[in-house]
Parts: sequence; structure tokens; C-alpha cells
Amino acid sequence: MAPDTVSLRYFLVLAEELNFTRAAARIGIAQPALSARMRRLEAELGTALLIRNTRSVVLTAAGAALAESAPPALAALDRAWDTARSAAAGELGTLRIGYSLSTGAETVPALVDRLMRGNSGLEVGAVPMATPEITPAVADGRIDAGITRGEQPGRGVRRFPLRRQRIGVQLARHHPLAEHPEIEIADAAAYPLRLPDRTANPVIHDQLSALFRDARPHPRFRTPAVSFDMSQRDLRDGVTLAPSGEAAVTTQPAGLTWRPLRGAPGLTIHLVLPREQSPLHRRVRAVAKTLAHELHWLPD
Repeated sequence: MAPDTVSLRYFLVLAEELNFTRAAARIGIAQPALSARMRRLEAELGTALLIRNTRSVVLTAAGAALAESAPPALAALDRAWDTARSAAAGELGTLRIGYSLSTGAETVPALVDRLMRGNSGLEVGAVPMATPEITPAVADGRIDAGITRGEQPGRGVRRFPLRRQRIGVQLARHHPLAEHPEIEIADAAAYPLRLPDRTANPVIHDQLSALFRDARPHPRFRTPAVSFDMSQRDLRDGVTLAPSGEAAVTTQPAGLTWRPLRGAPGLTIHLVLPREQSPLHRRVRAVAKTLAHELHWLPD
């Protein structure tokens, strides 16, 4: 039978005091109750642990052995309980987060830092992924959570708004429109507009191009030859403008700046979690909600 751990803890106090009166006072129970506990413990073990007389209490060989071996066993049991509680609270395990590159400069690092702060039992791995791949990867369990822009399609997941950003344009610092604190959509549409390849990110491509649907003449759209073209030479030379979210401000390459588009709708970054959520998923959601509130990522 599993031992009575409460009685075992009482026995350890008695083994230190070797006096029922002092041990009972230290525990906070009546002396007869302590005596009854010790008799039950001895009955469970089938051996005497104490030699009692009117003047003293002496440990038997079995009692001395138990007094030596019980503390590390109880400490291990306490750790097991703590581990179980941590797992139930979502503070233990490995969390895999997939994120779109556009969220990797500020949003993802802030969330990962908050998740790991004070949670030594939680390991967090974050990996950049193509935006359309994130939601399916969450749905089939290849990753535990995703952070992505826009209402990416997919089943088997739940999306939670994490951050709302203004939409503007990246442009060369020497570009004539860079002199304005805000740029009219029609003025931006007069220049070639650099958009992500629609096959790589149809949701964002369509959302950004829709901003200029009513512009006349109809704007000219350009798509980089490769996704996430790092040279951005056409931007730095002032040939094109690149519609983008406000996050571009934090990752501004040399020679470029960002200006908001007047009247443009916001761009939402979502936290994507499985529809059926574990304690770890619920913790991610709670931390993300707190972080978004503290950093004013979402409107009140």
C-alpha cells in the first residue's frame, strides 16, 4: 500500500523532536491525534518505529532508517506534484510557434520572451514559415501555434486578434512623397506598387491591392522575382513603393522609410491555435491577451 504521506511528514517532525508534546505543538494538532497517527503508520509498515516510555521517545532501527530515507522521497513526490500542476497550467513542455517573416521583428520576439519569462520548464521554438502554410500546420499538429497576418483560410483552428497595425508604404527617404507625414492612397497609386507574390501570400496580396481598387488611373503592380527580395533596389532607387504594415518601421533597411496611407483600413495580426486546446495552448492565449493589452496592440 502507498504510505500515508501526512502521517509520514508528522513522523519526521517527531523524529526530530523525540517528544510527542513538542512535535504535536509544532505540527498544530493534539497530542492524542499525533499518537493515533503514529500507531496507524506503524500498522501500515508492520513494524515499530518508536520506543515510547513516560520520559522519552527513541527511534527503532526501522524508525531511524525511515527518518533518513523519507525526506528525499517526499521531496521527489513534491516535485512530481509541482510538475503535474505546472503541466496543467501550461507552464511545462515544448511549444512550437510558426510565424510569417513580417511578424518576426517585433511581435513574435515579444510573445516568446513573455512566455519564457519565469517558466524554466517551458521550451519555445519559433520558426519562420510561408504564411499560407502556418494555419494548416497548426491544424494538423506540426506546430502548436502560429502568428500570421490577415484572415488566412483553414479549418480546425481558432484565430485570435493579436495586433492591429496601420497600413502604409515603404519608400526611399529621398522620394518626394516621403516629405508628407501621411500619404493619400491616390498619390501612392501614381507610382508602381511592389506587392508580395499572390501565389505565396494571396490573402495579403489581395488585401493590399484592394486598397487601390478605386484609384484612377489603375496602379501598376510589381512582384519581386523572389519572395522577400532582400536587395529592394527598386525601393531604394525610388522607382516603386511597397504597401506594408506598420511593423516595417522596426525593420527599416538603410535608405528607406515608412509613411501611413490616409484612410487605409488596419492590418490584423492573428494568433492561430488548434480548435481543441491543451493547457499549453490556453496559456499561450492568456499570455498573448495580456501582452496585447499591456502594449496597446489592439484598440480598446
